[in-house]
Amino acid sequence: MTHILAIDQGTTSSRAILFDAGLRVVASAQEEFVQHYPHPGWVEHEPSDLWSSVAATARAVMEKAGIKAAGIAAIGITNQRETTLIWDRATGKPIHNAVVWQDRRTADICDALKAAGHEPMITARTGLLLDPYFSATKVKWLLDHVDGARARAEAGKLAFGTVDSWLIWNLTGGRVHATDATNAARTMLYNIGTGEWDAEICALMGVPVSLLPEVKDCAADFGVTRADLFGREIPILGVAGDQQAATVGQACFAPGMMKSTYGTGCFALLNTGADRVPSTHRLLTTIAYQLNGKPTYALEGSIFIAGAVVQWLRDGLKIIRHASETQALAEAADEAQGVILVPAFTGLGAPYWRPDCRGAVYGLTRNSGPAELARAALESVGYQTRDLLDAMRADWGTTADGVLRVDGGMSASDWAMQFLSDILGAPVDRPQVTETTALGAAYLAGLQAGICGSPEDFAKSWALDRRFQPQMDAAKRDANYARWGRAVQATMTI
Repeated sequence: MTHILAIDQGTTSSRAILFDAGLRVVASAQEEFVQHYPHPGWVEHEPSDLWSSVAATARAVMEKAGIKAAGIAAIGITNQRETTLIWDRATGKPIHNAVVWQDRRTADICDALKAAGHEPMITARTGLLLDPYFSATKVKWLLDHVDGARARAEAGKLAFGTVDSWLIWNLTGGRVHATDATNAARTMLYNIGTGEWDAEICALMGVPVSLLPEVKDCAADFGVTRADLFGREIPILGVAGDQQAATVGQACFAPGMMKSTYGTGCFALLNTGADRVPSTHRLLTTIAYQLNGKPTYALEGSIFIAGAVVQWLRDGLKIIRHASETQALAEAADEAQGVILVPAFTGLGAPYWRPDCRGAVYGLTRNSGPAELARAALESVGYQTRDLLDAMRADWGTTADGVLRVDGGMSASDWAMQFLSDILGAPVDRPQVTETTALGAAYLAGLQAGICGSPEDFAKSWALDRRFQPQMDAAKRDANYARWGRAVQATMTI
């Protein structure tokens, strides 16, 4: 049993990646599923799609690699965070579609809780801001709007879970109702200081504590799969939310280390060690990972639009056919025009938290064209990342070595990563293995299984693909970033 199966359940697709004992990728499989938008601002998933796509890709990757269940030592799970499901404990049948992290239906609930003065207490205990993004108000909405749900929940007949819990329940045939500390920390019901579900917040939200899963370490025993799923039982030994799994996969184990993942959006995490650092710059305080009962904390910042700005160039403006074309366009652009794109298509994330904002372009001339827009699009990701890292440094102080580790689709663009280094005035490191989310889940499972070494050993195996060093002089960097700041302020006042 020398292989580890990583399940990576995301917002638009599920993936399964098989790693060998050296944490090298052997094979992978992926399956997309349908997104549901029943009302404006609502986003749902069919729970059976989440489960069936995970089961199908797990079987597919085993077949592709020619590895049977007997050759798999453990399963690690990583998942889209905050997405909320409730199901019947007896039948396993969900009471409603999954309410996705992007869903904004509970904005009024959040506004009412803020008006009542509850946000400071909630933030102090959970590290989170009162926002529909998190699970708590989604649970409240489901219990209030599904016929009979509240009574059944209070009678102990229902179970709540984020996607990891839903998968564990189905993988184990309903024998295990559990989550890990990183996913629990994103529900807005979990006290990240005491390491327990917070009874006062649960009461405020109208959530019975009996509804909630058991919280475990990221590397722990989450039960075994049903024997009929893959031909034999396989232990589930690692679980972490996707951004925390990427933090582990990037070996950001020392306080002050930072990683930034560039997908549709961007999520940056700064390891703060044993210190739970409250943010005065509207970042989130969260759990980076928890091993041996000890949480390691992080500051987290979220950018809503990163890779999605390139999709907009392709699908909205239709000025490119493939994302890879942006690099050549950016190189050909007239830098002197100084076009600034603020991609607030769905509002601005951290550190602004302005969901009402919309995108804007500044500095257009008659000579502005596709090249200048492409350059501005890539630069916008660098500028937004600096917003996050400046806020993190202000909350935390100096970082370990000033280096930012990057991963995700956009990290493949040399031009974008060079600009990122330039505007940060700091080194940017891209690893050889960019499947960091699945890698982190696999490592956690392998650690618990005893086939992977300590975090210190794993950190030594982290391998650099390329380091980008800043080449822009300080005066130009400051002038460019000041222009970005003025553009953001103008966007927020429109």
